[in-house]
Amino acid sequence: MRDPTRGGVATTLNEIALSSEVCIEIREELVPVREEVRGACEILGLDPLYVANEGRLVAVVAAGVADALVARMRENPHGRDACIIGEVKAELQGIVAMRTGFGGTRIVDMLVGEQLPRIC
Repeated sequence: MRDPTRGGVATTLNEIALSSEVCIEIREELVPVREEVRGACEILGLDPLYVANEGRLVAVVAAGVADALVARMRENPHGRDACIIGEVKAELQGIVAMRTGFGGTRIVDMLVGEQLPRIC
């Protein structure tokens, strides 16, 4: 379990993938981003995957218990938004990849320094 406050979900997942020598594949459409956050990120040119997530939790659990764990977490008001955003794979060790809504895959790098807005 990790707290994605510094460097957001992207950096947290990269730290886990590197230390565990696995590939973490997330699916863009499964990553919950509130509309107001998405809008603010678009205006500021930021990627929401790198934005600090105060009060959130990233947990890597066995596939066989993941659905039951998420269901149990959702029973608590603090866990009502719990969800599965991807899976761990053995190949491509130390990599975080994201399946995009367009059907492609992109590498999600670790944040180095401060996130800078996109200019173009």
